[in-house]
Amino acid sequence: MKLHFDEDTEAFRREFAAWLDEHAPPESETTERSHSSADVPAWARRWQCTMFDAGWLVPGNPPEYGGRNASLLEQFVHRQELARRGIDPTFNPQGLTIITPSLLGYGSEEQKQRWAVPILRAEITAALGMSEPDAGSDLAGLRTRAMLDGDHFVVNGQKVWTSGAHDADIIFAFVRTDPHAPKHKGISCLVIPTDLPGVTRRPFGSIVAPDDLDFNEVFFDDVQVPAENLIGDLHEGWRVATGSLGHERAMIWLGFDGRFQHLIEAGAKALHERGLDEDPLVLDAFGTAVIDSTALRLLGYRTLAKTQRGMEPVEQSILKLFGSEAVQAAHLAMLETLGVEALDPTPPSSPPSHLQSEVFTASWFDIYLRSFAGTIAGGTSQIQRNIVAQHVLGLPR
Repeated sequence: MKLHFDEDTEAFRREFAAWLDEHAPPESETTERSHSSADVPAWARRWQCTMFDAGWLVPGNPPEYGGRNASLLEQFVHRQELARRGIDPTFNPQGLTIITPSLLGYGSEEQKQRWAVPILRAEITAALGMSEPDAGSDLAGLRTRAMLDGDHFVVNGQKVWTSGAHDADIIFAFVRTDPHAPKHKGISCLVIPTDLPGVTRRPFGSIVAPDDLDFNEVFFDDVQVPAENLIGDLHEGWRVATGSLGHERAMIWLGFDGRFQHLIEAGAKALHERGLDEDPLVLDAFGTAVIDSTALRLLGYRTLAKTQRGMEPVEQSILKLFGSEAVQAAHLAMLETLGVEALDPTPPSSPPSHLQSEVFTASWFDIYLRSFAGTIAGGTSQIQRNIVAQHVLGLPR
C-alpha cells in the first residue's frame, strides 16, 4: 500500500497550487455573496470562467470543456487542493458536478455547445429536477409527464426540493414519457428553460436558513418543450439519471472529509478554550471523530486505487453512508459537549477562504442541522443500505 502520490501527480498539484496563488481573485473583489445554488455573483462568474479558460475548472475534461485530460489521480489532488484551501470552483454545484457531466456523456454535440459549455463558463446556471412530492429517494416513482406532440413535448407535473430553480436558466428534468412502461422504464430527460410559459417556481426556506431561499417547488402546466431538448434516447432517461447520481457520488466523500477536518480543527480549539480537553468522556467522543475521519479517508483512498486500476469499487455507497452519518454523529457529540453554548449563532471559526460558500460560516448548531442534508442528497442512507445489502453482501431484495 502506498499512501503517497507519484512525482508526476505531485508536480501537477504544485502547478495548480502556483496557479491559484497567482490568479485567485483578491478578497476586495469578492464581497457579493450567492443567494442560492444557482445564483452566481458577477465576480464568481469571472472566477469560474478564468478557471475554465486555464483548464483548471474540471481538469479531467478535454481542453474544450474546461480541462486538460488529467488522470484520475491528478483530478483527485486537484479536488484535495481546492478543499485544503476552502475554495469552491463554482457557486452552481449541481450544474458543474451533475448536470454538465450528464450533458457531456449523453448529449449531442449541439447540446453540449448550447448548454454544457455555457454552464461550465458560468454564463448560465442550471437546476436539477429529480425529486417530486411522492418520489424523493424513489426517483423511479416520478409522475411528471411529458407527452410527445409533433416537434415538442407537453410537460405537466411538479418537482420539489429543486435547489436554485428560481435563479436557474434551465432545469435538467426527469419526466415520464411512457406511462404504461414498468417503473424504471419509460423515463426521459429534458432540458427545460425556466422562462417557458407554464413554468412556475416557488422558492421556500428551510429550518437551517429560513431567509436564505434555495429550495423550490416547480410546477409544469402544459409546458411546451422542443423535442430537440431531449437528452439521450426517448424512454431511456434512467441511464442518464443513474449516470447523474454517479457523478454526484463519485468523490462526495471528500466533502465529508472536509467537514471532519473543520470539526477537528475548530473543535479542538473550542474544547481547549473551555477547559474540556482533559475530560476523559469528552476526549473519548472527540477521539471517535478523529478515528472515523481517518477511516473515511483510508476507505476513500482504497476506492480511488481500485478505480485507478479499472475495477468497479463496491465501497462507493459505503463511503456515502459512513461519511454522512459519521459527520452527523460527530457534530451531535460536539453539541452535547458544548451544551447551551452550542446555540451561539457565532461561527466556530472564520471561513478558510473568501472563495468559500456558506457551509463554514455557520454556527455549531447550524452545521449539525446542515449535516442531515448529507444523509439525504445523492441517495438517502436507506437507499445506500439497500445498495450495500444487495450488491456488496449479496442479500435478497
